[in-house]
Amino acid sequence: MTPSRSTPGDVPVAASREGSSPAEAGDVTASASLAPKPGAARGPAPGAFRAGRNGTITVGIVGATGYAGGELVRLLLHHPNVKLAGLQGRNRDNQPIASSHPHLSETGLVIDQAIPEADAIFTALPHGVAAGMAAEIVARGSALLDVGPDFRLHNPADYPRWYKFDHPAPDLLAEAVYGLPELHRDEISAAADRPAAIVGLPGCYPTATILTLAPLARAGLIGDLAVDAKSGVSGAGREPKPDLLFSEVNESVKAYGMFNHRHTAEIEQELQQQGERGSFGSREANPGVAMVDFLPHLIPMTRGILASCHVRPTRPVTQAELDALYDAAYRDEPFVQVVADPPATKHVFGSNLCRIWVRVDPRSGRVLALGVIDNLVKGAAGQAVQALNVLFGLPETTGLEQHPIAP
Repeated sequence: MTPSRSTPGDVPVAASREGSSPAEAGDVTASASLAPKPGAARGPAPGAFRAGRNGTITVGIVGATGYAGGELVRLLLHHPNVKLAGLQGRNRDNQPIASSHPHLSETGLVIDQAIPEADAIFTALPHGVAAGMAAEIVARGSALLDVGPDFRLHNPADYPRWYKFDHPAPDLLAEAVYGLPELHRDEISAAADRPAAIVGLPGCYPTATILTLAPLARAGLIGDLAVDAKSGVSGAGREPKPDLLFSEVNESVKAYGMFNHRHTAEIEQELQQQGERGSFGSREANPGVAMVDFLPHLIPMTRGILASCHVRPTRPVTQAELDALYDAAYRDEPFVQVVADPPATKHVFGSNLCRIWVRVDPRSGRVLALGVIDNLVKGAAGQAVQALNVLFGLPETTGLEQHPIAP
């Protein structure tokens, strides 16, 4: 795909308040850098989109008032190759961003109703909404990166079952690629040559779970699988709901989505595909991923996901074999860290990192694999920026060098 896209001089930047100048990527410098692993700073790939004049990518955010939208703004303000072309929100008319995101008030940005024209558009919307506007976005020559679920599942027939709507754009769904860069880097880069460049970003639970289990799936080792996952409250979005009130959530942990959580389909889809790409070359290589037992829990904290994955392997495995599998899979990945001690969500807070720990239980022979991410960064906005970098041929860590925040 070689769309005719605008350059910074052609696209109006979101208007500023009271004469203050709009925030541009070059105005802000990250305070710390994340040192990539050796060989991990991925460079431009053939076929990728290319930035406009002066190496600048114009970016718009549709659904900028939610948590993921605000996190996208925060990250992109530090991206040296990005200029924000506009922010969109429902029923907003030149509204200062401070009304939705007070922590970004000094940027001078505003949120409007119009869909921005830009090289790339991020959509962070309720399910079914982005799919309805996708044709208009890609017709303008914009790359579409959907943080919601509308382009994650490959089969349109899965949407009525898991999301309760008929997909309005099955032709565009067929063009979409799954936006988990560690496992789909080549497809994301190649999307630049498709009639429509659409990236369906993974959900937060699937990101933690799939990255934690992918090496096992490629080796055909998942005989049976149960995933016990826990998330902070921000994963439920910003819409007010009675069961998310402080008095309901505080000092309480609850399971939800029993037997039918929507992210189950995504986990099964991707782990089956990893089996197909592994040494056995078969989607059926891992009988345990055909019907995953996935149980999420809500935890009284703001950010973070912990996925505890309980695997009965298809054959006996040793710790040395697991260590070799995970080292081969992730040694060159800048945002995946295989660690020696069980990780906590605080270890990745505010960062684009995924930390993984995997061990064989010598008593039972089962494999316990733990993965942690920040659900708003690696589970949403950070991963979206990472995919943008791949699509536009930039080093993958660009704009994502922040270390985790502690305590």
